[in-house]
Amino acid sequence: MIYRKFGNTGEQISALGFGCMRLPEIEQEDGSFTMDYEKCDEMLRHAYELGVNYFDTAFFYCHNNSEIAVGRALKPFRDKVLISTKCPMENVKSKEDYRRQCELSLEKLDTDYIDFYHFWAINKEVFDQKIMGLGLIEEALKLKEEGKIRHISFSFHDDPDVIKHIIDSAPELETMLVQYNLLDRKNEEMIAYAASKGLGVLAMGPVGGGRLAVPVDVSKRLTGRENVATYELAFRFVLGNQNISCALSGMQTMEMVDQNAAIASLENPMSEAEWKELGEAIDNVKKFSELYCTGCNYCQPCPQGIVIPRIFNAYTYHNVYGLTDLAKKDYQDYIAGPENPGKTVKDCVDCGLCEKKCPQKLKIREQLRKVEGILASL
Repeated sequence: MIYRKFGNTGEQISALGFGCMRLPEIEQEDGSFTMDYEKCDEMLRHAYELGVNYFDTAFFYCHNNSEIAVGRALKPFRDKVLISTKCPMENVKSKEDYRRQCELSLEKLDTDYIDFYHFWAINKEVFDQKIMGLGLIEEALKLKEEGKIRHISFSFHDDPDVIKHIIDSAPELETMLVQYNLLDRKNEEMIAYAASKGLGVLAMGPVGGGRLAVPVDVSKRLTGRENVATYELAFRFVLGNQNISCALSGMQTMEMVDQNAAIASLENPMSEAEWKELGEAIDNVKKFSELYCTGCNYCQPCPQGIVIPRIFNAYTYHNVYGLTDLAKKDYQDYIAGPENPGKTVKDCVDCGLCEKKCPQKLKIREQLRKVEGILASL
């Protein structure tokens, strides 16, 4: 495993971070969910054995249970790993709320301290009105003095120029978690700015919400020559950016852990020349920008049961990769069930809830009508 300097935090962080948003769960008879703790323990501990030392969770992940699973699995070697979690800003109306959320996470994680505590998924409005307006930086510094958190962090969903505003306004912030991959490079300039200011930078979505994990080699199509598998190419591209300290991956199987750890153990994941060449090739694939759903699932659940990311992903198979047969099969499998059979845009009641929650601000209803029309005609 390769380790990198994590900004000015004084930490050395593994190039691969374990994103704990999609850990194994078990659905109960009453429709509720619990964690598959045995599988979670096995995966998280195996990642640690392979050298992963950064584990990223959040208060609401996995039906509010991810923190519990992470704390349990990592407890035997708590002092040797870095645990990151996030404060849901919608629950914060005061300094007291912020402190209370931190203490709830500490309890669920069963730990005395959080290594990196994030203001979660912030935008300019949340930063200005809540973080600065309520004096939450000062409260975070108090929690830091008390030893309950070690570093103050933020994750981000807004226009790139807002990053500069945040960093310049709050120099106490130590690390940043931001979307970055071959499909979405809009934050690249601000990633460099953050690194120049001493922040540790983590990339989320390094394989574009899974869309660059298509099981075919399209690298020749992108670069004009034979290369590595698409998934590895995407991951290596992110790690090839020297302003990135760590790439987070939401791993769900032991195979994914082994695969990602192998890539993150490469001394030189991608040369500067290769990195520039691939970036230029991707910029020429204009279809990527036609519909950019990261697969974050923030739009879920839809009140009508429409699994929006699944439908958009099927369209990507067809539109971006030219995998029309796979797109057709995936969409037809979705329509047939067992996952919410038949729930498509015809079931939409135009409530707009999905669009309010979408970090990418997609016009989801409009895109669903267009995409489903194309998929149905394949």
